[in-house]
Amino acid sequence: MPRAIALYSGGLDSTLAILTILDQGIDVTAITFLNHFGCDINDRSSCSKDPFSAAEKFGFDVKLSHLSEKFLEIVKNPKFGHGKNMNPCIDCRILMLKEAKELMHMSGADFIITGEVVGQRPMSQRKNSFPMIDKQAGLKGLVLRPLSAKFLELTVPEQEGIVRRDALHGIIGRSRKPQMALARKLGLTDYPAPAGGCLLTEPNYAFRLKELLSFSKDPCFKDINLLRVGRHFRFSPECKIIVGRNEKDNEALLSLTDPDDYVLHIEGVGSPETLISGKVTDYTLSVAASLCARYSGARHLSEATASVSAKGGRYSIKVRPADDETLEMYRIEMKTTAVVSS
Repeated sequence: MPRAIALYSGGLDSTLAILTILDQGIDVTAITFLNHFGCDINDRSSCSKDPFSAAEKFGFDVKLSHLSEKFLEIVKNPKFGHGKNMNPCIDCRILMLKEAKELMHMSGADFIITGEVVGQRPMSQRKNSFPMIDKQAGLKGLVLRPLSAKFLELTVPEQEGIVRRDALHGIIGRSRKPQMALARKLGLTDYPAPAGGCLLTEPNYAFRLKELLSFSKDPCFKDINLLRVGRHFRFSPECKIIVGRNEKDNEALLSLTDPDDYVLHIEGVGSPETLISGKVTDYTLSVAASLCARYSGARHLSEATASVSAKGGRYSIKVRPADDETLEMYRIEMKTTAVVSS
């Protein structure tokens, strides 16, 4: 039986691409890539949807692969540049295809499929981009895009008769109506609404990441994961203060805390958790406590008591809630340039 490797997000397009190839009697193994810039995911989900439910229903296997350091490197230095924000879409696609190529060789598969649609994304899903991307990945002629195949050049599996071109599709553009119609035809009833998924396309997140990279050329993954959470304040080149916005943020901050971190909250009132990550001085603690108080139930009081947990100990300090000037001095946000403390 011919075999194919599929790039699989769990979304509508990638699922339809797989079902189209399965209908031709070809065995498909899907690979779902994880990275630190996707949605909150674990071993039973993907950025768009749980990738295992469709696999169980329609009879294909799913493997998970974390791109980890490889992906971070292309985010920092993409050969083909960033999109509108920090998204290295072309380099990302090349990296995923290279990883899929390794699985193709290891498993003895014949070709690779993706759910890409001509014209759906401005940077990486253009007709004239596909040949370059495939060549860069070392897969010239071996990447089949079943949903738009009739608008693209013949691939090797089509030329060799492994895949029937007349059973492929000619979908182009951003509308989902053709895919929805195809889903009904193929019996696919449960699929997610479209979503970007990649945090690198979000302006606020991209701004935070740029700010982090300007102070740390090789950030640890904890620092990257913290970018998702809370309100961020730059105290110094070696130190950030992060204040939770809600209970979910508070839980996330606590889960990401290292033994050397300082965690604060305001006693006796509703309070965010506040994390100090990096080099800490007495003045750092004072500023962090005042920021914590500003976003707590004590914001209108003249003084508040902050509980400080650090290095296995706990103590309290008295502070005044931060004023607007303090917020503007340290806050990291798109409309404000962070001022670094001396």
